[in-house]
Amino acid sequence: MNNIKQIIDTLKRLYPEPRCMLSFSKPHELLIAARLSAQCTDKRVNMTTPELFARFPTVESFANADLSEIKRIIKPCGLFNTKAESIKSMCEKLCEVHEGNIPDELDTLLELPGVGRKTANLVLGELYGKPAIVADTHVIRLSNRLGLVDVGKDAFKVEMALRELIPPDESLSFCHRLVLHGRAKCKAHNPSCRDCELNSYCEYPETDSKESSSLT
Repeated sequence: MNNIKQIIDTLKRLYPEPRCMLSFSKPHELLIAARLSAQCTDKRVNMTTPELFARFPTVESFANADLSEIKRIIKPCGLFNTKAESIKSMCEKLCEVHEGNIPDELDTLLELPGVGRKTANLVLGELYGKPAIVADTHVIRLSNRLGLVDVGKDAFKVEMALRELIPPDESLSFCHRLVLHGRAKCKAHNPSCRDCELNSYCEYPETDSKESSSLT
């Protein structure tokens, strides 16, 4: 990919201080917030977690929680039955197997209920500073539009392809910047192609909303 350095440099200029958009103050809070973010906006998650984390401040309190109370609080995030069950089970396993600590290995994180590669990579990058490609919908869409990958919507394939392209120490911040750019300019529908600073590197400039939707 001949333009990868230019794309990285442009994103750095546009978003000099990228960060995770999920609010958290404790390691387990990131894990839980990431679980809640499935098919839900970060904004909605951040509106929900203050009450949740105040009510259950520790991994142990989540493990011992009344499931119905977790469901009540997280209901605005959608899929609340499944999410509540996996959050409680996740915390039970953290207590039983990991003394309430968050694992720092991908395979171990993936053994936790409700944790997929996107969440595991986010945790590894944010909490432990490890190389991490977080293949969320924005990263998948922009990576395809920019021609960085040619694997469609398969999150695992996008992750593996980007690992070959992005320097390890740039990987998490690169993903955060793609998310920010996806929200600001390269939206799933009606992207602002003419105003996009990455237009000259894009394989879908001036794309209309019909074409865009196929890469959502």
